[in-house]
Amino acid sequence: MLYRLLKFIIGIGIRLYYREIKVRHKEYLRHDGPIIIIANHPNTMMDAWVIAQSISQPIYFMAKGTFFNTPLKRRILGSLGMIPINRPIDNKTTGVDNNASFEACYKVLEEGKTLLVFPEGNSMMERQLRELKSGTARIALEVEKRHQGNLNLKVIPIGIFYSQGEKFRSSVMLTVEQGLYATDHLDEFAKNPSAAAKKLTSRFRQHLERVLVTSDSLEQEQLIDDVYDIVKDDKSKAHVESRVEQLKQISERIEEIQLLKPYLIEEIQALVKEIQWQSQKLQIRKDFLNKRFRTSPYVLQLIFSLIYGIFGLPIFLFGFIHSIIPFKATDLIMPKLIKNVEYYAPIAVLMGLVLYPLNYGLLVWIAAKVFELNLIAKILYFFAMPLTGMFAYYFVRFFSKSAYRWKYMFARMNESQALDDLQKSRDRLIDLVHSLD
Repeated sequence: MLYRLLKFIIGIGIRLYYREIKVRHKEYLRHDGPIIIIANHPNTMMDAWVIAQSISQPIYFMAKGTFFNTPLKRRILGSLGMIPINRPIDNKTTGVDNNASFEACYKVLEEGKTLLVFPEGNSMMERQLRELKSGTARIALEVEKRHQGNLNLKVIPIGIFYSQGEKFRSSVMLTVEQGLYATDHLDEFAKNPSAAAKKLTSRFRQHLERVLVTSDSLEQEQLIDDVYDIVKDDKSKAHVESRVEQLKQISERIEEIQLLKPYLIEEIQALVKEIQWQSQKLQIRKDFLNKRFRTSPYVLQLIFSLIYGIFGLPIFLFGFIHSIIPFKATDLIMPKLIKNVEYYAPIAVLMGLVLYPLNYGLLVWIAAKVFELNLIAKILYFFAMPLTGMFAYYFVRFFSKSAYRWKYMFARMNESQALDDLQKSRDRLIDLVHSLD
């Protein structure tokens, strides 16, 4: 009951925080038997929440033992399907016994349920798939061994991709892989458990890499992101699935160039730096370079912006005034609470689920006292505040983009040669990352 209630409440927060949550190949999660889901781990608690929201059945998941440092926490978190584990990198938590935790995992799987594990162990906001711990493989092999390989346990990898995981109204995509079985390694597990677990873990990695946009290093990841930021198309900006596909294409091309023509990497890096520097100097957005400039559409867009601003301003002011207190409170509190970017999104969601309803409820109470509102007026007022608050957010974003349109139009009129040179550099970069001829 508590699990379903919190899943519903947190689901609201996640849907408000992220603009788009896409799940590819969800049909692979249908299985007549127990499931272990393995996933990469870029965004701490948010990873588990997003996966839980995308799966109809309840899931149990392993979490670091430091979360369970009091009897009350152990009881509450246990009721939410969390199973504690003492990791070697953490101080041992009193009251958490790893043997008991593994037995709890075996029980979950023997009952035909779903267990979620992040085999990287820790969370970092990067696309590199770090070393996988062999504990998940040991769980899969041990529970199958106890049932002579007849449990029908399936291990299903899920690749988690965030466009900008810590940012409000960014996007998430989950890619589900077909999965694999542990039974192929049971004979070896009986003779050499450690070797069998390592081999199965290696297979886990291969399957996870199929559903991830990976890179060999942070430097390569940054280069891929920089190239994408310059060459991205309108479709990939609008939909996270298209973004992932374009990033994969760029990643594969960069790897191919490094293998076959590594000297071109220096030219790509030089072009990226030049385009970034010139765009900053001209104060234009790099993605405007892929648009043909015609004066009349730009003038029409600017006229529309003016009309939209005049008619939208009252709604913006209403939403801004009623939402500014929790917004600013979050802005002030978060830097003091959060040192690592991986914790920003989940803590922001939890704070938002508390601060915004309290703020709106208090304002309704004040308005009811001052204006003697009836029940219908109170309800309408309460729901008008978050709706206009979201409008205020997009209103600001719209005019931020409009400001860049103005700057681009003036740059086109006054710095046409510089923009032509910039577009030639961009075209050259596109040629490099799309062809090795």
